[in-house]
Amino acid sequence: MNSTVNVHEAKTHLSRLLDEVQAGREIVLAKAGKPVARLVPLAPVPARRQSGRLAGQVGPAFFEPLPAAELDAWEPR
Repeated sequence: MNSTVNVHEAKTHLSRLLDEVQAGREIVLAKAGKPVARLVPLAPVPARRQSGRLAGQVGPAFFEPLPAAELDAWEPR
C-alpha cells in the first residue's frame, strides 16, 4: 500500500515515514501535490559467502574424475 506525502510533511515526519517504509510501505513524495519521488524499502543485502564452510566435509573422492557413463549423460551426442 502506498501513500502520498507533501515535502513539508515529509521533512517534519521523516523518521516516522522511514519506519513505515522499513515496514514495507511505499511513500510517494509530492511537491505542490505533484508526485516527484518515491520512498521504497531496499532489498535485503544477501549474506556474504564464507570461505571454508565445507572444510573437512569434502574428501579426495570428490575430486576424482566422473565415470564415462555419467559424463555421457551430461553431454548431448
